[in-house]
Amino acid sequence: MTLTQTSRRLGAALLSALAVLATVAAVRSAPSIVASGAAAGGGGSNWVAGWAPSPVAGSEIPWMPDCPAGKGLTNQTVRNVAFLSAGGSAVRVRVTNTFGATALRVGRASVAVQGADAAAVPGTVRELTFGGKASVTVAAGGRALSDPVQLPVAALSTLLVSVYVPEATGPVTNHPFTAQGNFLAAGDRALSPTGEGYSSIPCWMLVDGIDVRASSRVTGTVVTLGDSITDTSATSGNANKRYPDALARRLNARRGPTLSVANAGLGGNRLLAPRDGEPYWGVPALARLERDVFAQTGVRSVILFEGVNDIGYSAGADEMIAGYQQVIAQTKAQGLRIYGATITPFGGSFIETPERLATWRAVNQWIRTSGEFDGVFDFAKALGARGNPEALAPEYDSGDHLHPNDAGCQAMADAVNLDVLLRR
Repeated sequence: MTLTQTSRRLGAALLSALAVLATVAAVRSAPSIVASGAAAGGGGSNWVAGWAPSPVAGSEIPWMPDCPAGKGLTNQTVRNVAFLSAGGSAVRVRVTNTFGATALRVGRASVAVQGADAAAVPGTVRELTFGGKASVTVAAGGRALSDPVQLPVAALSTLLVSVYVPEATGPVTNHPFTAQGNFLAAGDRALSPTGEGYSSIPCWMLVDGIDVRASSRVTGTVVTLGDSITDTSATSGNANKRYPDALARRLNARRGPTLSVANAGLGGNRLLAPRDGEPYWGVPALARLERDVFAQTGVRSVILFEGVNDIGYSAGADEMIAGYQQVIAQTKAQGLRIYGATITPFGGSFIETPERLATWRAVNQWIRTSGEFDGVFDFAKALGARGNPEALAPEYDSGDHLHPNDAGCQAMADAVNLDVLLRR
């Protein structure tokens, strides 16, 4: 059973005019040199997660053959397209081999501000180093954090992160469902400022984080933990219309202290259990808290919005509530705030049954009234149809009666009370 719509092969969209102007103005005033770690990121800097897609194991996806994560790469350069929730004066990148079976050798890597498609804004390409070296070997199951580089970036702008691997990798750690066109080229094209030689792919590979050295106004990171509705599903391609993107826009527009947003959504993901034989849905939320939530740079709070896939697999309300209580307990043990979001309606979808609707009602009632969260954002109420709260309102329905469209994702972000989210 598939509970997320697949990514389609899409060409990258142009940046919005304001984001381009803000970013280009900043980078034109910056020197086109690679900054040393000491120069770019001294101790005590205000680092937050600007982009952090949750990774999954590389595998063949039958309906998405254009993503090569399952078969792996050899002498190729991946160019990932990443939408930043926060801006700042410097960045650093996290290369991932989390699900790799063998060590991963990175021959070269870079970061740049996106121009059009796979091309960078002139003068913004920065070579990444790792301990001062251009190459790095990442252990199986491990990750590598680059040295910081000076690169002024605007909030809500888009970066290109390129990683060249000279040798056969085997299946690579990736994020398969992106609603974003990314790129792949033969050979080492990590430092190329143009898009020449790159072809489109639908997945992010080898990178699972970009940190930004932000101003003091950005007081930390909120992680949105969820499934396909948080991840990408049914949103417009290359338009950054996911609910965490809309939340980032609201936070960026707010005066005074604010937060960056890290999207820890995974298409098809479940709270309680894996989907056996289908690794592209990721490990369950309870098994990825340490990596996808607690390890995020500057994390201060979490929005938990997950469970519709568990209901689709006929999990009971009691076991789901027990799962939520574990997420709450572990999150609070880290000194973080956690907010619950009610599960959005699915009446009329292929997962609807009377028993599952009863579970949905019971779980949402517990989320609203238990008092165990630091706050509750009522996504179900925000998206429910008038006179039929068990179904999505037509204006928010992508067409499958399960996944909200762009307007629905905006309505979810609007349902987040920023005063509650930002309070100390």
